[in-house]
Amino acid sequence: MATGRTHRPATRSRGIPEATVARLPLYLRALTALSERSVPTVSSEELAAAAGVNSAKLRKDFSYLGSYGTRGVGYDVEYLVYQISRELGLTQDWPVAIVGIGNLGAALANYGGFASRGFRVAALIDADPAMAGTPVAGIAVQHTDDLDRIISDNGVSIGVITTPPGAAQQVCDRLVAAGVTSILNFAPTVLSVPDGVDVRKVDLSIELQILAFHEQRKAGEEAAAEGAALEDPDEEAPPMRATPANRKGPDGDMPAVMPA
Repeated sequence: MATGRTHRPATRSRGIPEATVARLPLYLRALTALSERSVPTVSSEELAAAAGVNSAKLRKDFSYLGSYGTRGVGYDVEYLVYQISRELGLTQDWPVAIVGIGNLGAALANYGGFASRGFRVAALIDADPAMAGTPVAGIAVQHTDDLDRIISDNGVSIGVITTPPGAAQQVCDRLVAAGVTSILNFAPTVLSVPDGVDVRKVDLSIELQILAFHEQRKAGEEAAAEGAALEDPDEEAPPMRATPANRKGPDGDMPAVMPA
């Protein structure tokens, strides 16, 4: 099987918009679920709903792949899985190195979904000498002093950074110098890379902050709706009570409502 280091996928990816590329994994995930249930075909409406997009956008995205489906039948699930996997380069073996084997790095190393999606955790690297030789997910952790050799020996072109933010840029620089051309960054910092190196950032705190914004907005909308309901002019006003005779009215000694 070809490795990611020596072979690049011969696809039409350069002609596919970035927004479409970002949606292809969503389609693939939905299609894989259908395949596992032995569903042979799927309509654009059903697949779009499963992927969380509208059907017109899905059909436009698939047109870039040269796949238009069959009227009245839909799309062949297995063929689409193959098409999208090939376009994303997932029909190859992509060796991945994870740098920073703390809680997050160890969790990623133990994640079982990489292999079925074309990725193989080939190396685990950490700066702590005490970690060297420690097995994590069946792979011995190696020291960062040997990073260049590790990348070269394993043909790694994709690096995953799960270090503290202060060490992330230095690790990134070393990965790039060793030949890594794609980086997935989990460290909460922005990395500077030369042209030709792709970086994808995963910041869990930012995602949580965005969710907090939406929760706050929903709470505000609910409060506003409740306030509007209380001020509804169509609601029947409570009946006025007569002021007792022995009480003074607002304008002086006369009571607001005279007794009978």
